[in-house]
Amino acid sequence: MSSPTPHSVHPGGCHDPFLRIPPEAVEAVLAHGRSVWARGAQIYALGRKEVARALQRGLDLRPFAGLQVVCAPDGDVLTVYRNHDFRSLRRWA
Repeated sequence: MSSPTPHSVHPGGCHDPFLRIPPEAVEAVLAHGRSVWARGAQIYALGRKEVARALQRGLDLRPFAGLQVVCAPDGDVLTVYRNHDFRSLRRWA
């Protein structure tokens, strides 16, 4: 897994432990999600298509659907968030 930045480990606004995204989720997105370069960062996203493909291989990634991992050009994880709208990841955006 890429090395996380301090913000991605403990974002300033997120103090509720139930809202944190587990490291296994980040690893799943990096391993099985689509990858797009957008706005100077590499963004990995786990959508319905990726979840369906993984399910066919016997891997249940449904709890991680909609997660997006934003990485710096050097591979460091900058932030992780859930957003089911992938329109901003289109190549022409």
